[in-house]
Amino acid sequence: MREPRLTRRHLLTGGAVTAAAGALAACSAGTAADAPSARASAAETRIPTGTTVEPFHGEHQAGVATLPQTYAAFVAFDLKRGVDREAMGRMMRLLTDDARRLTAGNGALADTEPHLAEFPARLTITFGFGPGLFEKAGLEKQRPPSVKQLPKFPIDRLEDRWSGGDLLIQICSDDAVTLAHALRMTVKDARSFGTVRWIQRGFRRPPHVQEPSLTQRNLMGQLDGTVNPRPGTPEFDKAVWVSDGPEWFRGGTTLVLRRIRMELETWDKVDPVAREFTIGRRLSDGAPLTGNAEHDEPDFDKKTPAGLPVIGEYAHIRRAHVADPAMRIFRRTYNYDDGLSADGVADSGLLFASYQADVERQFLPIQRRLAEGDLLNDWTTPIGSAVFAIPPGCREGGWIGETLLG
Repeated sequence: MREPRLTRRHLLTGGAVTAAAGALAACSAGTAADAPSARASAAETRIPTGTTVEPFHGEHQAGVATLPQTYAAFVAFDLKRGVDREAMGRMMRLLTDDARRLTAGNGALADTEPHLAEFPARLTITFGFGPGLFEKAGLEKQRPPSVKQLPKFPIDRLEDRWSGGDLLIQICSDDAVTLAHALRMTVKDARSFGTVRWIQRGFRRPPHVQEPSLTQRNLMGQLDGTVNPRPGTPEFDKAVWVSDGPEWFRGGTTLVLRRIRMELETWDKVDPVAREFTIGRRLSDGAPLTGNAEHDEPDFDKKTPAGLPVIGEYAHIRRAHVADPAMRIFRRTYNYDDGLSADGVADSGLLFASYQADVERQFLPIQRRLAEGDLLNDWTTPIGSAVFAIPPGCREGGWIGETLLG
């Protein structure tokens, strides 16, 4: 495939801005009529409180279809030498017991600060198994084929400190104190079996600021995740939950976690028209450049009066588009902001958490198109990448991973 000639310089100084301006002129800007109903819908939604509990037991692990919480911590472990299948079973029994207690608002076993757990605030604790866990457990044949290291893409600048891992613990809550306590309790039990490889923390707007079901903005100002399967629908179930393959994995899913650094200093210099042309959507309301409202279907065939595509050939939404709902990925993303350099440059970006039934069939085709030619690549850089199998949930009295390790 030929490399796209459209670069940030062309966007800022060349004909792409003219084309985008024509596209914008062809679009109606009126979404104000939709705003009152959106506000009414949000007002009718009950805002969760500190005592709100997300059920732990069930066919699937919580923390995937769960409405995203305000704070997230993803922590990966490398299992120690000598930790075999039997030891992994003991580890997962301990961790499951921690998660069961903490998500219900109770202290973990031998918790010296149980009062820190009394406000779960929709706490979920989700476990994932990396490729190395299957090898160390002697269960390589049970590893789902798509759970393996991703191929290297030309846009990647991956760092070991944000990549890989044998075991994942994903912790999410609407309260940062609750999350910190749950993280400490689970790590205390996990560290007997493994060493921390990395921890990545993220955040979103809390439910008292923005109704959680509405699309949120990332730190580049874009509405992030407009085209997302909706939990509870047949389309979501087909796209996310595993229904074939290894018997132990039925009801589970896969997670690709990509740490994507945002080049905010250079993005700040791009004018709004060029930004919208890069994405293919209006920044104000997330509507495609061919539509009037956020969830309108993009018209990729629509042309400007000059005969150019309204949504450019290398616009992000065109490159990421998937027509078949069953082949889409489910995005559950979080922003990260890890401080400033000495000269005041922000270390900020996105924890791109993608859940899908099969990485090979769903995630990789999208990622290949984005890597080959996406205008947004000028301002985003993947610096971390990890893949995990998310086992199915467990019944009361059971434990996460028992279908594989039991």
